[in-house]
Amino acid sequence: MKLWKWLGLAGVAGVAATGAIIARDQRQRAQLTPEEVRDRLRERLDGSLTQGGPPDAPTPGPGAPGR
Repeated sequence: MKLWKWLGLAGVAGVAATGAIIARDQRQRAQLTPEEVRDRLRERLDGSLTQGGPPDAPTPGPGAPGR
């Protein structure tokens, strides 16, 4: 019976910690101006383009319709 109590307590602590992390992330995101968001997105796009760009469209496999 004690094991279940400890597991329950650990679960509650995990949920509380997750909630705190999400709340902190939301506060940081809410403090950004639209210009900062736009700049970050452009930096991410430039970074992905220099690393090979977006993947090409997948080619249909042998069982795909239309073959």
